[in-house]
Amino acid sequence: MTDALKVVPSETEVNSGVRDVDALAKGLADVLADTYRLLFKSHAYHWNVEGPLFYSLHNLTEEQYENMFEAADELAERIRALGKLAPMTMKGIMDASVIEDLDEVPSAGKMCADLAADHERIAHRLHALIELADEHKDAVTEDLATERSAFHEQAAWMLKAIGAQ
Repeated sequence: MTDALKVVPSETEVNSGVRDVDALAKGLADVLADTYRLLFKSHAYHWNVEGPLFYSLHNLTEEQYENMFEAADELAERIRALGKLAPMTMKGIMDASVIEDLDEVPSAGKMCADLAADHERIAHRLHALIELADEHKDAVTEDLATERSAFHEQAAWMLKAIGAQ
């Protein structure tokens, strides 16, 4: 094995003026965990939705999980830019996430309601991260969290509009 293959990722010190990078990296990692869990759930509902709203929900969930896939990379890269390691285990993702699985196979309406509630949960966590980033002089994380919150708030609204009775 060459020496290049022996390099192990490590944390680095980044002196950009951001204070308490540990707290910020944890907040970002929590949102990343939620993003991965909801990405999978959205993808699973995309595969399994049935009924008259199939086409609409199939396309909407695809648009949303593709957005979250790209966002996961942005969130992880922000953690690295702060000098910390991004999550590396699925157990870590599962433990850090507030997103839960349903104990049933949901109807199309229940899928909409479940996904909308999950998007709102992530938006709440992002609002807390925005405040934390502001307190610790991290405008980059604040901007990223604001952008992500806007996506999740819009996603919740769209899902609620489709699932409205």
